[in-house]
Amino acid sequence: MLRAAARLARARAALPRAPLAPVQLQCRAFSEAMQEPPPEGGGVPVPTQTKLLINGELVDAVGGKTFPVIDPRTELPICEVAEATAADVDIAVAAARRAFDLGPWPKMSGRERGRILFRFADLLEAHAEELAALETLDNGKPLFFSRNADIPLSIDHFRYFAGWADKIHGKTIPVDGDLFAVS
Repeated sequence: MLRAAARLARARAALPRAPLAPVQLQCRAFSEAMQEPPPEGGGVPVPTQTKLLINGELVDAVGGKTFPVIDPRTELPICEVAEATAADVDIAVAAARRAFDLGPWPKMSGRERGRILFRFADLLEAHAEELAALETLDNGKPLFFSRNADIPLSIDHFRYFAGWADKIHGKTIPVDGDLFAVS
């Protein structure tokens, strides 16, 4: 074992040594290029909605508690957001159940629901730059990836499911056993 380690050490010592600086400089240049500032003056956006969205309204947490959102690049607080508790979750779930049972959504046709999802995707697209900047601020990833992957893929997902909203064919799929499957 010691002989093998010694041979490995000699082999490594015989390899030509290239300076790391050019590689480090290339990585830094790439990283800086990907971290370009958000458009419109290059300012960092600050979240303006920091409350809980329950029953279509922005509300404080029941207990009034908040917690800091930390910028992972600087480790400084960005803002304080409402800290939901089990009571807040119960209120939100009850409101969602009421909205689903008594609201307009279950009475809408698939086509109408699809139109709403398409409209939501259009709104995301209209605010894509701001959302990408906020996504980057929140998690510290390069703006390049928020701008070219996270936000566009989110928009694509809404459009995908919006397209399926009126595609209810009701075909049954044969399966083994005492089971029932539909498309």
